[in-house]
Amino acid sequence: MNPAANLSPKMHVSLHVKDLDASLRFYSALFGAGPAKVKPGYAKFDADTVVLALEHNTAGCDCICGLSHLGIRVASTAEVLAARERLTAAGLEIADELNANCCYALQDKIWLTDPSGYRWEIYTVKSDTEHYLEDGAKCACA
Repeated sequence: MNPAANLSPKMHVSLHVKDLDASLRFYSALFGAGPAKVKPGYAKFDADTVVLALEHNTAGCDCICGLSHLGIRVASTAEVLAARERLTAAGLEIADELNANCCYALQDKIWLTDPSGYRWEIYTVKSDTEHYLEDGAKCACA
């Protein structure tokens, strides 16, 4: 019997990282839990909604090309703010973006960047809007 047969679907993301130890610290803080598996040059987190694999980038290439950003959607602004408090306490630099009109939605979010340069948002959608971005706003990857 397949042990994964009874599991709910999860998004899987695999990232090449420049510094595995720094990335382990960052993602442990981001998810509020340590990795499920750590091997030489590899780590895997199995969070509630995502399985994240980290592979040490030994080729030396910048593998971020084509990726805008990654995100974790939460249910409320209170959860966004709680994440901000937890991540700030872990020593991570956070940028707030509250009441942002982005991606045809009014959102409250925070932004942070992992040690390899991958941008993450933790966000909640407050309502739908008719505009992709509000006037003068920049895209997530700017």
